[in-house]
Amino acid sequence: MFDPVCPSDLTPIRFGDKWAGMIIRCLEDGPRRFSELRIPLRGVTAKVLTGSLRALERDGLIRRTVCAGPERRVDYELTPLGRSLLEPMAAACEWAEQHWDELLDAREASSLDRTG
Repeated sequence: MFDPVCPSDLTPIRFGDKWAGMIIRCLEDGPRRFSELRIPLRGVTAKVLTGSLRALERDGLIRRTVCAGPERRVDYELTPLGRSLLEPMAAACEWAEQHWDELLDAREASSLDRTG
């Protein structure tokens, strides 16, 4: 999913916007700061990441915590509701792995139909 050559947009199953599922997976092991999310999500702009995080927070899937101190810090973490998505997401990923070749063939056939 996080491999730069992996066409993750090929998977027909979406959890929120294009980046939401990957953000949820990034937060699976615990809270992360915005800059820490940018590392595995290197293909997303700061503006789009901010929008996705806000949407996930609005939907109750993640919690944004501002930590006061000499250096203001913001952490993002999954809520219990967000954590409840991990199992269905794992099932969707497993399904996509099992049908990857079929998905690729269908995409290629579709693009040939449009150009040919």
